[in-house]
Amino acid sequence: MADQKKPDEKSYWLDDRNNVKKLVLALYVACGLSFVADFFYHKHVHYDVENWIGIYPIFGLVACAVLFLGAKLLRTLFMRDEDYYQEADDD
Repeated sequence: MADQKKPDEKSYWLDDRNNVKKLVLALYVACGLSFVADFFYHKHVHYDVENWIGIYPIFGLVACAVLFLGAKLLRTLFMRDEDYYQEADDD
C-alpha cells in the first residue's frame, strides 16, 4: 500500500527500492576498495599509529559515532516542547 502512488505524483529514482540497494552496494564497494588501497601506497606518517592498516577508516567510524552520540546527548539537554514558540506568542 505504501508503494502505491497517485497518478499525478512525481516519481524519483530513490523511490525504487532496487535503486537504493544498488546505491548501498556501491558505497560498500567504494569503502572496500579504499580499504584495500591502503595496502598499495607508501604513507608519509607523523605518528606510528598512522602505519596501522585501516587506521583512517577506523578513526572516521569512531569520530562519526562520537559526533552522533554527542548530538543525541545535546538533543536531550536542549530539546524544547513541540509548542515552545507558540506559547511565547501568546504573551
